[in-house]
Parts: sequence; structure tokens; C-alpha cells
Amino acid sequence: MELTSRFILVYRKTRLAELVERFNTVQQARFYLEQSGADFHDYMEEDRIYGVELELARRTLAELGSVQMLERAMLPSYLFRADDYVVVIGQDGLVANTLKYLDGHAVIALNPDSRRWDGILLPFKPADILPIVTDVMKQRRTYREITFAKATTNDGQSLLAVNDLFIGPKTHTSAHYTLELGGVKEQQSSSGIIVSTGLGSTGWYQSVLAGAHGVCHSSSSQAESAGFAWNSDFLVYSVREPFPSKQTGVSLVHGQVNYDNPLSIESLMPENGVIFSDGIESDYLPFNAGSRVTIAIAEQKGHLVV
Repeated sequence: MELTSRFILVYRKTRLAELVERFNTVQQARFYLEQSGADFHDYMEEDRIYGVELELARRTLAELGSVQMLERAMLPSYLFRADDYVVVIGQDGLVANTLKYLDGHAVIALNPDSRRWDGILLPFKPADILPIVTDVMKQRRTYREITFAKATTNDGQSLLAVNDLFIGPKTHTSAHYTLELGGVKEQQSSSGIIVSTGLGSTGWYQSVLAGAHGVCHSSSSQAESAGFAWNSDFLVYSVREPFPSKQTGVSLVHGQVNYDNPLSIESLMPENGVIFSDGIESDYLPFNAGSRVTIAIAEQKGHLVV
């Protein structure tokens, strides 16, 4: 087989590696963990296993082509080639984060520690990688398509979400905005809006449903409680803790967003309004008074090898 193929192996620093980076030495990291009552040996074992599995994946891929190691922090600035093969080794969140920066690439996702992580998005182990990658290169593998959400503001900024979007306050205050869907408009006050994709429907969205069920003592539909398909042609929005008043309503608090009916939101917050995706609060779009955002299904799709 020609060694012209390029593999991008996406990884992330372990908890221990991040602490060593922070405290300069393993000994200082150990002192910090033990002082806080954490199990240092668990951190060590996680780091050891991840290192072994990462090296196994790297060596195996090197038999098939060139390998470029890519740490998670470099994803936003990295330029992927159209013919790159993308392999991700880590937790589900790393797979989701990687998908946002790709354009049609099918991701091969590896679970480096199945005893530690369930890995809904991690169908393979590093030991399985040779036949899997060979099949992908020969176009003999199928993949699952993943629908993304997209937020586009009136000043031209945009943000993709693999799991969910959050629109609301940066701090623990109330969000004030006007929401519009299907030609119906309502001014609301809440703790924010969550827009979930099919992939995210078994995550944060389940917390929303569980909270509603606990308050109302009424179960949601079986379809919703089980989540919905990763490639669904709709998104679901949920308003958190809507507050009824003379000026604010609670009639548009949950519903579907599809190709024909995007969700439109206008901020009424003088400051601290934000939009972020997939739980990454540091990477946000400002959403203050005068800002409008349209939430719709993104043209871009994710592809996960199965």
C-alpha cells in the first residue's frame, strides 16, 4: 500500500498532564491532588493507559501512511486537507468537538479506556484500528450522519453545535429576549434557551426532560425520553425556567426547529448575553440588546465511521 495517505490523530491532554503543565512537576501535581483528597493513582493510571493506547494507534497508522498528531487545542486553527483521514482517540466530547471543524471527513473514533468511559461515539478500540482504517481507505465502511445546529447573528457571526446551543446569560441572572417561531412571537424571561440536536438529545436535553417530569409528575413521550435520531431533520428547543409576568409569556417554551421553521431570538439584555455550543463557555458569541440570532439546521453534517 502506498505511504501517501495522511492520518490526523486527534488527542487531548490527560487530567494529569494538564496538572503537570499547571504545577510544573508530577510531584507538585501529586501534592495538590492529595491535599484536595483526590486519588493520585487514578490520575496516574488514566494517564498511563491513555499514553499506551495513543502510541498503539500512532504506530499502527504509521504503517499505512504519515501521521500528524493534533492536540485538541489546535483544532480551531488547523487546516484539514480534503483527503485527510481523521482518527480521534479520547472521550465523546473530543469526537464532538472535532466534528465541528471538518468538512465531509468521516471520523474514526477510538475508545482508549472502555473500563472508564462508555463512549457512545467511540465504537472502536485502538487494537481494532488496522482493519477498520484499511476498510475506510478502500471505502468498505459505512458511517452515521450527524445533524448540526447553527446559530447565525445579525452581524454575520455564526457558531456550529454538534450537541446543543445555549442562548442566555453568562452569569446566574435572567435572560430577557423575544422568541419567534412559525410566525408566533413572544417576549420571555428565563434562565436561557437550549437547542438540542439528535446527538445531544441523550445529554443535556434529558436533564431538561427529567426536571420537567419531576416538577409536573408527568412523563414525556417515549420517543423524547429515548432521544431522537442523530440525523434527524429537526432540532428541539427548550426554555429553561420561563417566568410568567405581565410582559413575559410561557407559551413557546418547547418545540421543534426544522428547515421550514427556524428559531429567531432577539436579545433584550443590556449585557452578559452569550451564545455558546457544546458546553464550551469560553468560545461564545456576545448576545446583548440589539442582537438577533437565527437558529437553524446547519448545511454541514458530521460523519462517524461505524
